[in-house]
Amino acid sequence: MVEKTRILIVEDEAAIRIGLIDVFVFHGYEVDSAEHGEEGLRKALSGLYDMILLDVMLPGMNGFDICNQIRQKDRQQPVIMLTAKTSDEDIVQGLTLGADDYIAKPFSVTQLVLRVQAVLRRSGIGEQQQREIHLLNGCVIDTENLCLMDSDIVFTRREMDVLQYLNRQTDRPVSREELLIKVWGYASDMDIETRTVDIHIAKLRRKIEEDPANPQAIVTVRGAGYRLKVEGA
Repeated sequence: MVEKTRILIVEDEAAIRIGLIDVFVFHGYEVDSAEHGEEGLRKALSGLYDMILLDVMLPGMNGFDICNQIRQKDRQQPVIMLTAKTSDEDIVQGLTLGADDYIAKPFSVTQLVLRVQAVLRRSGIGEQQQREIHLLNGCVIDTENLCLMDSDIVFTRREMDVLQYLNRQTDRPVSREELLIKVWGYASDMDIETRTVDIHIAKLRRKIEEDPANPQAIVTVRGAGYRLKVEGA
């Protein structure tokens, strides 16, 4: 018997929570839920779920704080934030804390299911990759332990997926659209919000560049995308 993918829905609005439970059960997932922040955090930290759908505005503890605590324990746990806040500041905050994606309310149920499937799919990136990436600026990245060698800087699983994909394409620039399709797993015909890629690249530059405003490892190729500069390439 194939084990079902388990989703935790942390949402305080009963109508939305019940509706999402019904949708994901219909699509073959095993679903659990929480309506308060503290309950959501306790369940999220249990390690029992393959995906966490996390509302931002919750009673007791907000989704940003929950996401932050999840990431302190597990950098690879897939998290999608559900939010009525759509300003760049709120989006940046969620992604900076380590959310894999965000979707604004009101949302299309079909779009949400596709986004969940895309995050879960992960495209097999990160499997059978080299264990270290040696950047041209002297940084060495430990891909297995998600960290920068000889430092306390750590990466989320999605940040490492981006680095590993760029590392496989060092002979050419990689577009935002290609990253969304190959790393995030979106279908090529989806109407995709590209701000997600820009935010992740900015986060990576803050971690690996001596001067993020003048990057030497992840460079922007005008009109084409991003290119990773590594030793020997």
